[in-house]
Amino acid sequence: MLSKSLIEDVLTAAVSTGGDFAEIFAEDKNNTNLTLVGGKLEKSVSGKIYGIGIRIFKGFNYLYAYTNNLSRDNLIKVAKEAASTIKGVKKDIILNFNKGIINNIHPIEIMPDSISKMQKVDLMKTAYEAAKSYDSLISQVKVQYLDEIQNVLIANTEGRLVEDKRIRTRILINSVAAKDNVMQTGLHFPGAQKGYEFFNEINVKDYAEDSARMAKTMLMAEYCPSGRMPVIINNGFGGVLFHESCGHGLEATRVAKNTSVFSHMLDQEIASQLVTAIDDGTIPNQWGSCNIDDEGNNTRKNILIENGILKNYMIDKFNGRRMNMEPTGSGRRESYKYAPTSRMTNTYIASGKSTIDDIIANTEYGLFAKYLGGGSVNPSTGEFNFAVREGYIVKNGKINRPVRGATLIGTGMEVLEKIDMVGDNVDFSQGICGSISGGVPVNVGQPTLRVSEMTVGGRDGER
Repeated sequence: MLSKSLIEDVLTAAVSTGGDFAEIFAEDKNNTNLTLVGGKLEKSVSGKIYGIGIRIFKGFNYLYAYTNNLSRDNLIKVAKEAASTIKGVKKDIILNFNKGIINNIHPIEIMPDSISKMQKVDLMKTAYEAAKSYDSLISQVKVQYLDEIQNVLIANTEGRLVEDKRIRTRILINSVAAKDNVMQTGLHFPGAQKGYEFFNEINVKDYAEDSARMAKTMLMAEYCPSGRMPVIINNGFGGVLFHESCGHGLEATRVAKNTSVFSHMLDQEIASQLVTAIDDGTIPNQWGSCNIDDEGNNTRKNILIENGILKNYMIDKFNGRRMNMEPTGSGRRESYKYAPTSRMTNTYIASGKSTIDDIIANTEYGLFAKYLGGGSVNPSTGEFNFAVREGYIVKNGKINRPVRGATLIGTGMEVLEKIDMVGDNVDFSQGICGSISGGVPVNVGQPTLRVSEMTVGGRDGER
């Protein structure tokens, strides 16, 4: 993407006023985004993102500049303009790049750009037909198809020079059921760091039919009662609660500024002894994985919480300086337009020993949150409010009836401490996580688990 001599010249210009570290992030990404509504292709966008970001450190301060003009003159001009805000003493630097060898753990079989748009639309129509024909109450189905091919180059004044290729594919199926001016939705959104072979490995029709089933089930359900009760959170996307209410609090972005409830709590017990939480960017072909992070470091399997004890944070290079800790392969960004910071990859609670049948059978009364929806979180306190997309009342150890309109209210710390059963069925679900370095693909995950008591909001009165 860039010659070594150009990289050397840009980095030299970046530290010409006393900066003590400089980095280049170059990106060339092509993506396809198709949207099918009512069985007709409504949007077809093929985009290209191409540019370079330059980051300069001076002690505990940094600055960031970016451009999509990759001519030599412009890149050196941008680097010098960025460096001009730093007041220091120029140091002579010797750059000796040893190009890093990337161990690609995400093999690709079918490049998505080798597949015609018509084939992709046919895939979407298969999903549409399966969901729409599920039941007459299904009033609308929206299907989105996404793929992207991203090439990155990262170089810095410490001699790091690495390149990587990242390929992701995904489909989103959203079904709407309607009756008597009431609407409910069902949603699935599988994705992977794979090529088009991903769609040969999953059954899109099954995902579509289940999104329709979810919408119809919730449309016909009664409102959920409210009150304090045990809550069973299903595997897969149930992990979004940990991701939002705890995971962000374990990112150095907040820990380094002491704005996280988990700051200064290493080696302290912060969760039930049943809880081991992990962020692992090395899982082959998973949606949130990368060979290297956006600072050029190898991704890692980071044990965050082990048997209830806080063991580590997710740390990027700059916040690692503030914390006097090494980066953990967690520096990520949406594109060259963003400076990287500590972010999650594939974040999950590890499997326990209970089966989902054990957990339900041992619950006298409570809520089974089969699928969670969106929510809001205060990352400084861990306070959250999450909607339950598909819920059921559990009574006398059995699923009793579906309920809709439930919300889960609490704090991340409270949930971690009150997990009293952990299932053996860990699974992942895919999402885009937003933060100060933009939206990045992440997996949330967990086995089915039970929180012994949580506040449940609902419209059917207090239990």
